[in-house]
Amino acid sequence: MTKNFALATLALLVFGPALAMAQAEGNGDFTYYGLAAMGAGLALIGGGIGIGLVGKGAVEAIARQPEAGGTIGQNMIIAAGLIEGATLVGALVGLLVVLIK
Repeated sequence: MTKNFALATLALLVFGPALAMAQAEGNGDFTYYGLAAMGAGLALIGGGIGIGLVGKGAVEAIARQPEAGGTIGQNMIIAAGLIEGATLVGALVGLLVVLIK
């Protein structure tokens, strides 16, 4: 849990300047383009953490029961695909908000 909090804090430090420098083109009002870009980055970081945890769990399960390795591997691939799909949707939505004005 502490590791996840540290990663989230690091992500805010990395993507924070994009939010701070986000300005409207003409009138100087605050825009949410930086926040959308930060959300896209956080979606990618969260997806990477999720796939890492799925892989870790699968390797530990195969180490405990090597005879069930095929079934565990298939389930791991399905779970990783679902996580990756949700991650890409989150990143694309964030980036589309930035690109489409």
